Amino acid sequence: MTARSIFILFVLLRLTGQAAAQTAMVNPVARSKQSLNGTWQVIIDPNNTGEWLKVWQERKPEKKTDFFEYGFDNGPMLRVPGDFNSQLPELTYFEGTVWYKRTFNHTPTDKRLFLYFEGVNYLADVYLNGVKLGSHEGGFTPFQFDITSQVKAGENALVVKTNNQRQLSGLPSFGFDWLNFGGITRNVWLIETPATYVDDYTVQLKKGSLKIIAATVQLKGPQAAGSEVRLNIPELRIRKKITADANGYAYMEFPAQVQPWSPAAPKLYQVVLETSAEAVTDTIGFRCIETKAGQVWLNTHPIFLKGVNIHEENPYTGARAATAADDSVLLRAAKDLGCNLVRLAHYPHNEQTIRLAERMGLLVWDELPIYQHINFSDAAVPVKMETMLKEMIRRDKNRCGVVIWSLSNETYPSTPGRNKALIELTAACCALDSTRLVTHVTNTQQYAGNVVTVTDTLYHFADLICVNEYIGWYVPWQGNPADTKWRLAFGDKPVMISEFGGEALYGQRKEPEDMAASWSEAYQAEIYRKQLAMFENIPHLAGVCPWILFDYKSPGRMHPVYQKGYNRKGLLSEKGERKQAWQVMKNYYGKR
Repeated sequence: MTARSIFILFVLLRLTGQAAAQTAMVNPVARSKQSLNGTWQVIIDPNNTGEWLKVWQERKPEKKTDFFEYGFDNGPMLRVPGDFNSQLPELTYFEGTVWYKRTFNHTPTDKRLFLYFEGVNYLADVYLNGVKLGSHEGGFTPFQFDITSQVKAGENALVVKTNNQRQLSGLPSFGFDWLNFGGITRNVWLIETPATYVDDYTVQLKKGSLKIIAATVQLKGPQAAGSEVRLNIPELRIRKKITADANGYAYMEFPAQVQPWSPAAPKLYQVVLETSAEAVTDTIGFRCIETKAGQVWLNTHPIFLKGVNIHEENPYTGARAATAADDSVLLRAAKDLGCNLVRLAHYPHNEQTIRLAERMGLLVWDELPIYQHINFSDAAVPVKMETMLKEMIRRDKNRCGVVIWSLSNETYPSTPGRNKALIELTAACCALDSTRLVTHVTNTQQYAGNVVTVTDTLYHFADLICVNEYIGWYVPWQGNPADTKWRLAFGDKPVMISEFGGEALYGQRKEPEDMAASWSEAYQAEIYRKQLAMFENIPHLAGVCPWILFDYKSPGRMHPVYQKGYNRKGLLSEKGERKQAWQVMKNYYGKR
């Protein structure tokens, strides 16, 4: 074990105080599984009292003098998946501990049994039958526990301590502009596998090629070494097989005449990976994404990225998007706008969102929650960043619709350790997956004398220059937008405006509408018109992405008349009403 590996292990143990959760197997929906979704019993614990009371033990009175000051029975109930903030009014802005409990029955078999969580925000401690399985940090990526030896015949009690309290050295940290939805926000599964099972795989086109598929498979279990792995793509009449090495790892590459996936033709193929004990089926598309000559190229043709930013919130329910119906609401609105890309801000959204986007022909921008006030000086933070990166890439690397790994948003160059940490993270990302574009999003540009100057060390390591700018809203115009000049010192790298816009309350048409303080639709729409005129002067412009699709909950937005706890930069209101700026962007995309 290297010194770096020892250090990482030490930090992880220090963070959790016990064993960390295991890295989740890929493609859980294709496995033999039992859903643990539904109604769970909960204890709301604002003072974290349950930790020293040891509520996971669920002790019951045995003598007349016994009593315990906690209990799940006859208490509140919450839906899983789902955030707790939107389910009980008293928890609307709650940040703290909520304990969840449910039981499940188990019949012993010769299979392995895994407890799989798609997402718990932010800290999770998991207990089975009164014994701690381990912990996980991070609200947006999956984790699992092998419970084969801990589960018992008959009824089992599962307790999960969730805590969404902001952490100084968390990802994200203290300051972020959305409601901090807490709880078990995504699906929970019991997954059965053979003793030796397919843990991980990648099946994608080889970098820079449209004719060669590269596939890796990782087996785990006592018979992993020397096991035969078969890969079948029935529609292409491809059947390949290879023997796993001593570490259970198999690699193959082979020619294939594929129909490339694209927004216009989102072609997906059934891919089956088989061993003597298991078959795992996936639907996978094949495409090539790269940059050259100041443009983004998809399948050897330039493409203009017509994007929109999306938060994982169903606007009509005001809850964390947790179901396929929630995802459909968001993605169909993006399609209606004329988008070919969705930026899933500012954290990895759930896997079913990404799969649905892929089927709908939407490119996906996948992002880590490394947002603004990150404590880079804490030695534990780079370890957390790399762990979340690995979890995101492992989950989404077979989704051809994912074309961008975004590794940070609006971090500050003056922060000690920022450049070093993010440059190292970029190298780690490229080592894990070199087939997609890598970017960091900044707002460090200078605007003076009607000239925008973009400089940031991170862009020397990025494939795509992505800039958030709110000229016309937070920053006044300094001249005619159509005459604004842009200075960029990054060669011919393509540029994307990853955020722009301003706030407006739907239906607000008070005079004077030419003032920001009017919060009017007309003022917001004029910002958009001026921005679009300014974009014509940006060298190597490869795409734009307005902020944001829907108005969304944000406790920091405190205007009592116009905001009421919502960020009003949406092109649509939280009721789905189209503001004037919606049509401005729709017309623009219709002409690109």
